[in-house]
Amino acid sequence: MFQYVIHPDAQLELENAFIWYALRSERVADNFVNQVHQTIFTICSNPNQFRNYYKDFYELGVKKFPFSIIYIINELQNEILITSIFHHKRNPKKKYK
Repeated sequence: MFQYVIHPDAQLELENAFIWYALRSERVADNFVNQVHQTIFTICSNPNQFRNYYKDFYELGVKKFPFSIIYIINELQNEILITSIFHHKRNPKKKYK
């Protein structure tokens, strides 16, 4: 099982998305956070299982929500670096920056 670290930019994206959902429905906001954590757990269980989209970046979609978790695998430290919680409506050219 890999450990994970969330990059500050990804943490900000997560917080902003949570706030957006919370303003509409606390239940939906909680479901969003639960789905993100479930997706991160799935990634940490077997990070190489998912598609390598660009250079060292991998990604996995969050079920029921229009977001993907973008991450890099550090095999030496047994660690996942989450670089983005990326909304599907954003410009895809910014996904791996």
